[in-house]
Amino acid sequence: METLASIGEFGLIRRIRRILETEGVEGSGVIAGAGDDTAVFAPRPGYDLLVTCDAMVEGRHYLAGAVEPIDLGRRAMVMNISDIGAMGGWPRWAVVSLGLADDSPVKDVEALTRGFLEELNPLNAVVAGGNITKAAGGTFIDITLIGDVETGRKVLRSGAQPGDAILVTGYPGQAAAGLEILLQGKGHEAEDVQALVDAYLRPGQRAREGQAAARTARVHAMIDISDGFLGDLGHICEESRVGAEVVEEALPVSEPLRRMAVKQGRRPADMVLAASDDYELILTCAPEDVECVKGAVSGVAGAAVTEVGRMTPEAGRFEVVHIDGSRSDATAKGWDHFARS
Repeated sequence: METLASIGEFGLIRRIRRILETEGVEGSGVIAGAGDDTAVFAPRPGYDLLVTCDAMVEGRHYLAGAVEPIDLGRRAMVMNISDIGAMGGWPRWAVVSLGLADDSPVKDVEALTRGFLEELNPLNAVVAGGNITKAAGGTFIDITLIGDVETGRKVLRSGAQPGDAILVTGYPGQAAAGLEILLQGKGHEAEDVQALVDAYLRPGQRAREGQAAARTARVHAMIDISDGFLGDLGHICEESRVGAEVVEEALPVSEPLRRMAVKQGRRPADMVLAASDDYELILTCAPEDVECVKGAVSGVAGAAVTEVGRMTPEAGRFEVVHIDGSRSDATAKGWDHFARS
C-alpha cells in the first residue's frame, strides 16, 4: 500500500495539485493559487469579503472508521460553506491545512481532496492553497473559506426583532440521531436508520438558500444549525438581545426521526431541539414577510421552510409552547467543545 511516508510531503503536494487542476473548476478571481507562498485573490467591486474557518479533528469531530475519506472531505467543506451561506454570501476560495499521519494511505488523502471538490465545484469555488504537516495524534483538517456578499445584503445574527417570525429549513435533529446510532455501534441497514446516519455522515448545506434569503432584503437575522436548534437560536437571541418562543407542534420532524423517537419512547421535539450539526438555516423576519421569505428560500431547490415560533422582547428568555398548551422554559444550549461530558 502506498503511504505518505513512501511518497513524501512534496510527492503528496504534487498529487493533490494534479487533482485540483484536472478535476476542480477554474473558479474566478484567483491571481496566484497553489504553488506560491500565498494565494492572491481579486475581490469583486460592489461586494464585501467574508472569511470563516473551521477545523475537524479525528476523534473529536468524526469517527475515522465510520466515515469514508471522500465523505469526510465533503463534510469538512460543508461546515465552512454553511457559515458563508448563513451570512447571505457565496463561497469562492478555500485554503486547506491538513495534519496527517505518515502511514496514511495516499488514496485516502486523494479521496479527501475529491470530497472538497464535490462541494466546491457546483458552486464554482476552488481550493487555492494550503499546508500539509505530519500529525502524531490523529488527522486534522483545517479550512479557511473566503466568500463574498453584495454590499448591503449581508445578514447578521444581531438583527432579530421582537415579534419576528422564526423560520427553519429542512429537518433539524437528524444528524444527532445518526451520530447516536453510530456510537451505539448498531447496524444501520434499515431504511430509516440509514437516512439518519446519512444525515450525519453526508450533510448538505444551504448556501443557495441563504443567498436567496438575503436577496429578499426582508430577513433580519440568520444562522446555520451547527450547534443545535436551541443552541444556535440562542446565539441569535444573545446577539440581538431578544427572547424566543418555540411552538412544539410546529417543529418539522422527519419521519425517520419520528419513528426512532417513538421506538425509544422519546419526544420527537426534544430530538429536533437538541445539539446537532445539521447545517440547516434559522431565519427571522417580520410576520408579514413570512410567505415572501419562504417562497424565495424554497424556490431555490424545494427545501422545506417551516415557521416555528416568534422572537420575544424578554432578552434571553426561551419558552417552548407544548401541544397541550402548557409552557416550559428551555435552555439555549448547544454543542460546546470544552464542556465536560
